[in-house]
Amino acid sequence: MFLKVQLPWNVIIPAENLDAKGLMLQRAITVRLMENFATRKATKDLGYFLAVTTLESIGEGRVRQHTGDVLFPVVFSCITFKLFRGDILEGVVHKVLKHGVFLRCGPVENIYLSCLKMPDYKYVTGENPVFLNDKLSKIEKDVAIRFIVIGTKWLEVEREFQALVSLEGDYLGPI
Repeated sequence: MFLKVQLPWNVIIPAENLDAKGLMLQRAITVRLMENFATRKATKDLGYFLAVTTLESIGEGRVRQHTGDVLFPVVFSCITFKLFRGDILEGVVHKVLKHGVFLRCGPVENIYLSCLKMPDYKYVTGENPVFLNDKLSKIEKDVAIRFIVIGTKWLEVEREFQALVSLEGDYLGPI
C-alpha cells in the first residue's frame, strides 16, 4: 500500500552551481533532491519511492574539503509503495506460463500467481495460452486481476520486490 514518510537526506551541490541568490540555491537543492530521489528506486523498509510531496527543511551547508562542493542536509516528505501480506490489490497479467502467470502492479514487476493458487482454473495451451474456469472466465495476457498478497521478498541487488499472490478468497480474480 501507499505510505507517507518523512526522510532526512543529504544533497550535494557542485561548487559551480552555487549562486549568491538564495532562491536559485533553493531551486538547485530541490532539483538535485529530485534527481537523487528518482535514481534511488526502492528500499527494503519503505518500498518503492514514488513522489516527493514537500520539502520540510534545508539545513546549513557544509563545504567538502577536497572538492569544494556543498553538502546540505534536507528533510522532506514523500509517498512510497510497499506490498504487505494480506493486501488486496489489482494487477495486469504480462506473462502466461504453464504453471502460473506474472503480473504487474504499480512499480512492482514480478508478482507471481501460481496455478495452485487459482482454484478451478485450468491451463489451455495454444498461440495465446490462457487459464480458463468452468464459468468461462479467462486469465490471459493484459487481463486485470484482483488478488491477495501471500508473501513478499526483497532482492537487494536489483533493489526490487517480488511477491507471491493468490486468488483464494471472496471477490478475487479477473475484473
